Amino acid sequence: MAESAEGAPSGGATVFACPDGPLLVRGSFTVVDQNGEPVPRNRATVALCRCGGTAIAPWCDGTHKVNGYRSDG
Repeated sequence: MAESAEGAPSGGATVFACPDGPLLVRGSFTVVDQNGEPVPRNRATVALCRCGGTAIAPWCDGTHKVNGYRSDG
């Protein structure tokens, strides 16, 4: 399988919802901000916040562990 500039496999992304935690996104994808501008990323796999408490949005900083966030599954 071909790799992107970030070293991720090309051809799409895989999203894994961690129980009571972030969304892990792996593969070929672009994260954009509210203005449609690409958000730089340094890794092929990133953790996106679901709890809303992160100080480094859109990335997870582990705040879900202390703020009591619980997923539905």
